[in-house]
Amino acid sequence: MNMYQRPDMITPGVDAQGQPIDPRKMQEHFEDFYEDIFEELSKFGEIETLNVCDNLSDHMIGNVYVQFREEDQAAAAHTALQGRFYSGRLIIVDFSPVTDFREATCRQYEENTCTRGGHCNFMHVKQIGKDLRKKLFGRYRRSQRGRSRSPSPQHRRERRDRDDYRGREDFRRGGDDFRRGGGGGGRRGGSSRYDRQDDGGRRRYGGSPPRRARSPVRENSEERRAKIEQWNREKEAK
Repeated sequence: MNMYQRPDMITPGVDAQGQPIDPRKMQEHFEDFYEDIFEELSKFGEIETLNVCDNLSDHMIGNVYVQFREEDQAAAAHTALQGRFYSGRLIIVDFSPVTDFREATCRQYEENTCTRGGHCNFMHVKQIGKDLRKKLFGRYRRSQRGRSRSPSPQHRRERRDRDDYRGREDFRRGGDDFRRGGGGGGRRGGSSRYDRQDDGGRRRYGGSPPRRARSPVRENSEERRAKIEQWNREKEAK
């Protein structure tokens, strides 16, 4: 409550000495405060929304509302900020009953059409510049993109299964790929449609696996008996 102290708290647009305040100085003062608060609050978790009220009513002026991604992050911030001071003033912190800040925000204020002015009971959210917003909130977008590029556990399992499958096929073929000159002349050299699709990780699903080597011709009963008798004779001779 009442955490942000405007330089023109007494009279809008005028400092305590009665001198007009440059709007650019006002914005710079606010953005310094906003960045300071954001950096401190971000220690407790990912910030989805950080609103500072521009209202003039006593129960709303300078109020700061922060919405974390997770509820336990908000609880950690609530506990850690109790009894602390900012700019020499005790921080009054509490949980907010508001679950969607968009419903509590004055849309007319955003369109510069609010007729109630600073004493409106809906949030008049003070805005920061695009550069500062990108600097503060952009870190979360980068981390999310980084996570999205990482293969999911399911994808990793499927990739391992494909590698294992190809390894078993090489084993069944007796390692011919390596004896034919390594990766240059064998199937891994890109001579088959299956391997061409798999190069670079582009093939994830679909397609046909390599054909297995043709099974040897089955021997008839007489040939098998003759071979067994030969093995027995060789064993007895040893």
